[in-house]
Amino acid sequence: MDLPTLWFFILGFFFIGYFVLDGFDFGVGMTLPFLGRDDTDRRVLINTIGPIWDLNETWVIVAGAVMFAAFPEWYATLFSGFYLVMLAILLALILRGVSFEYRHQRPEASWKRRFDRMIVIGSAVPAFLWGLVFANVVRGVPLDAGFNFTGSLLDLFNPYAILGGLTTLLLFFTHGVIFVSLKTSGSIHERARALAMRSGLLTIVVAAAFLVYTTVSYGTVWSGILSAVAAVTLIGSYIANLRTADRWAFALMATTIAVAVLSLFVSLMPDVMPATNDPANSLTIANASSSGYTLTIMSWVALIFVPLILLYQGFTYWVFRKRLSRASITEEVEPGAAGAGGGGAGAGPSGAGSSGSGEAAASA
Repeated sequence: MDLPTLWFFILGFFFIGYFVLDGFDFGVGMTLPFLGRDDTDRRVLINTIGPIWDLNETWVIVAGAVMFAAFPEWYATLFSGFYLVMLAILLALILRGVSFEYRHQRPEASWKRRFDRMIVIGSAVPAFLWGLVFANVVRGVPLDAGFNFTGSLLDLFNPYAILGGLTTLLLFFTHGVIFVSLKTSGSIHERARALAMRSGLLTIVVAAAFLVYTTVSYGTVWSGILSAVAAVTLIGSYIANLRTADRWAFALMATTIAVAVLSLFVSLMPDVMPATNDPANSLTIANASSSGYTLTIMSWVALIFVPLILLYQGFTYWVFRKRLSRASITEEVEPGAAGAGGGGAGAGPSGAGSSGSGEAAASA
């Protein structure tokens, strides 16, 4: 395997990590209207991802940096041609992050409701648009000889891309609901399991349609095999949830997302962005990659730092592995007192600034 192909799959690894990890963050954010019957419930839900949501989100930053360094032509075409969609994703992520930090700053219910709505929007919009983006990358877009996108915004909202967006939206939602059932106990846990059963059925139908569409229209033998594996693990996750095996349900759903993303990357090869108007204008792994010298340096850096990233990520999840419940939430205190104490409403499991759960020291 040459270096450009190796880095194509390393980039796929980082996007897989992002969709698996930030995927359930999006899902948890979208569950607030369904599982959050009152403010205490919503605080429990937010605290399930409080210590980790910003850590999960850094995977997309690394993925973007890797694409910029390893495949500058692909990066330039994608981020310029999909500019408005990418901007919408960025604004939604900002909206979500700000909402995590600010919803607890005032005690009024109306204040918190506004930020709760922004959390839902800031979670649902990226969940849909990332599927739209990757579906268009697999399908291809019109490119000129200089690899510039020549279509319009409406061209990106084609039936296949919309189906891809709905697939990621539902996958992430169900992934998040299963994560809530894994991380909570009591009534929220039971409601999350019941919701996962309902959303899981719809997810299976939509995801199956997308995977079949992809395999028939754009896939290869290997991508078809991977799509079949993703379908099996998705059904397995549903069965595991039915049997109250929370860990297996979550692990199988994570595997589903990982294998599905891998199948999209495999279906692309040797292209990274096909040109629908003229195959000669397509961006490929070869013509979109950086020089061999650049990729060699990047390989040594990755060899050193990627294992460290994985160890740190694993350590963080181990530290915050405890289940949460309504009883985990401390009583509301005055905002002024929260800033001075370590367990008040302004102090999340990993600090008010980074945990995003500034609601309560629920996992302490």
